[in-house]
Amino acid sequence: MDGLMLDTERPAATHWIQVAKTFGWDISEELIFRTIGVNAASTRDVFMNAYGADFPYQDIRAEVSRRIKEGAEQEGISHRPGLTLLLDHLAQLQIPCAVATSTSRDTALWKLRKADIADRFVVKVCGDEITRGKPAPDIFLCALEHLGEAPADSIGFEDSPAGLQSLHAAGIRSVFIKDLVEPSPEVLATVWRRCADLAEAVSLFA
Repeated sequence: MDGLMLDTERPAATHWIQVAKTFGWDISEELIFRTIGVNAASTRDVFMNAYGADFPYQDIRAEVSRRIKEGAEQEGISHRPGLTLLLDHLAQLQIPCAVATSTSRDTALWKLRKADIADRFVVKVCGDEITRGKPAPDIFLCALEHLGEAPADSIGFEDSPAGLQSLHAAGIRSVFIKDLVEPSPEVLATVWRRCADLAEAVSLFA
């Protein structure tokens, strides 16, 4: 969802850096990028392992979330290029779609509604509804179970290394759409297709 369909990763990274500074901490963009695609527990671990027990993670996260929500309420949430075109095409072909996001359900549903795409997906599986987050395959397998589809018959879209690893572990063909992070060669070797944006991915579906 974030970074793939919704242009939310860049604003979030900026907020993390700005808010951390108000608390007296300088955090790197590289560290923030390591949290892309993973759930809240794993994100917390990344920050605490990097900065230690004194890092005010929960306070910073709460303020970042407040600023993100305030901005979205005022300006909405922008789509990534080609999203509507791809969703329209899949709907025309009657291909069912699911969201499998590391974001918590309340936040994910709020973002999907704010971006006016919530009704495009028959299944929504969120990060707080599974035990093992990406790169484990659980969230995608759960989404497919709800869809009633097999991994071999499915295609997953991802912008994050953790998400691509999750798709590979689940046995699902992956389509990589880059947002902020370029995966390692090892992760890219598992990718089925790479597209410049979601509009280009339309050609994958006859």
